[in-house]
Amino acid sequence: MNKTLFHLTFPVTDLALAKTYYVDGLGCIPGRENRQLLILNLHGHQFVAFLTKETLVPQPIYPRHCGIVFSLKSDWEEVLSRAEQQNLTFRQKPELRFADSFIEHDTFFLEDPFYNLIEFKHYRHPEAIFGYYDYTQIEERV
Repeated sequence: MNKTLFHLTFPVTDLALAKTYYVDGLGCIPGRENRQLLILNLHGHQFVAFLTKETLVPQPIYPRHCGIVFSLKSDWEEVLSRAEQQNLTFRQKPELRFADSFIEHDTFFLEDPFYNLIEFKHYRHPEAIFGYYDYTQIEERV
């Protein structure tokens, strides 16, 4: 079976700090690296920290963030537990969104040392990931 992977490159200002955060903190598997980038395996997807000289600043969650949608709640809970144990910065604490609806899902957001935002979520109904077109809600706070 051919597995398609997602690739994302994101800015960092310190590769050693990025490696500490993503490998030691979040549990990513390190891949190739050089003086300008670090390739990470984030739950089977290629996540690339790229060195920049830009000044990075905090940002709102919407409209820009990335994330992982877990098919198993136990996987979501495992990442949550690791983030708590490693004292990673939660930009948004774990919560249940749209409770008792077809788009109900558990979610939390982490913020890395470079203000990159990563969401981790699990839908109670897998069909809600791409379906349930009658539900137009995306975020109740936007």
